[in-house]
Amino acid sequence: MPSALSITAASVEPEILSLPWQLPLLDWPDDVTTSLPKGISRHIVRFVQLGEHVIAIKETTPELAAAEYEMLRDLRRLKVPCVKPIAVITNRRDTEDNELPAALVTRHLKYSIPFRGLYSTTLRPDTAKRLVDALALLLVRLHTIGFFWGDVSLSNTLFRRDAGSFAAYLVDAETGRLYPQSLTDGQRAHDLDIARINIAGELMDLHAGGRIDPTIDPVDVADRILQVYDGLWHELNDPELVDEKELWRINKRVERLNTLGFDIGELDIQTTDTGTTVRIQPKVVDAGHHARRLLRLTGLDTQENQARRLLNDLDRYSATVQIPDLDDEMKAHLWLTRVYEPVIRSVPAEYESKLEPAEVFHQVLEHRWYMCEEQNRDVPLNEAVRDYVENVLKYRRDEDVIVLPPTSSITLPIDVVGEDGFGWGDPEPPPRALDEPERDWRDLV
Repeated sequence: MPSALSITAASVEPEILSLPWQLPLLDWPDDVTTSLPKGISRHIVRFVQLGEHVIAIKETTPELAAAEYEMLRDLRRLKVPCVKPIAVITNRRDTEDNELPAALVTRHLKYSIPFRGLYSTTLRPDTAKRLVDALALLLVRLHTIGFFWGDVSLSNTLFRRDAGSFAAYLVDAETGRLYPQSLTDGQRAHDLDIARINIAGELMDLHAGGRIDPTIDPVDVADRILQVYDGLWHELNDPELVDEKELWRINKRVERLNTLGFDIGELDIQTTDTGTTVRIQPKVVDAGHHARRLLRLTGLDTQENQARRLLNDLDRYSATVQIPDLDDEMKAHLWLTRVYEPVIRSVPAEYESKLEPAEVFHQVLEHRWYMCEEQNRDVPLNEAVRDYVENVLKYRRDEDVIVLPPTSSITLPIDVVGEDGFGWGDPEPPPRALDEPERDWRDLV
């Protein structure tokens, strides 16, 4: 008689019990699984619609499944952008009582796109660079908390649109290890070397298939992660000597880090032997500066660049409010109810799954700016919203969950979503792109 299934779960998901765990993952029927674009994996991975959510199921060994499950839980407690672990399934047996691999179940990240879902015919140079920049920032955050990834790659990362840039989320933590102390320079360099080799290989694979802009040099793009990572790491961690007559530079250092999206919880400030200079050293660094401020003021939970963009609009609106003695929280409430929410409510229900609300608002602001430039007048926001919905949003592919047509074989061609959000066979998009120009982190310092 087959042994009972063993499930370790962080939350109650009764629907998991109804899945055909007695079958190898490759044999699960099409009416159970959902086709989503995914990166290259050494394991069998399938997606399943479970209630209102999509889950990812990976077959592996019981030891690796349990270790990755706990690692993802630890990373989420540390506020690291990563997928949510749902359960570990062990003691699987087929109908003939043969042992089957264990399974790790994670929740698919809504509005996320894997690396290979961000191109259609070709991957553009600017998009490739922004993906690498997002991965560099994620790697800095991971190394700051003492996490060694061990398998850094674009394929092991999910990306969400973030006001013209991308936000990177860790997907595969199988090779990761969390150290109680900070990583050594050698460990960080090893992770970076793995990243550079993997990124170059992934882009070369696209190049071989003719799916990459011919002007892109895979090695140059891969080397970019070293440059961006190095600049961010030194800005976050290097001490700075400040003359006693220039103590204002302490505040400037904190402002630069805030602009990059980091909060400084503590500064180590020491005077030198001569007493004429001060040595400052950031000690406690926490990412998400703008996102936390927006959440505190409005209750909106967004990506960091989206929060920065929304806060800029909020601050501009606050400057126009002529009500005396109104505090920041009340001004934020007025902006939320009179500006942000009316824009989001203007999106027809059939288009709500195309983009996150905060990304829609950002793109409406971009669209309005372009309209003002083209028409040489101040375009009202409600007019910009209508034009954006009719001429841009309706042509975008849904990104809530990018579901592909069912396939009976993994060798069949897979439809993908273009980097501009349009899929194959969609109507021609408007000629104007809404992505912001490429921004280097140095532009923010």
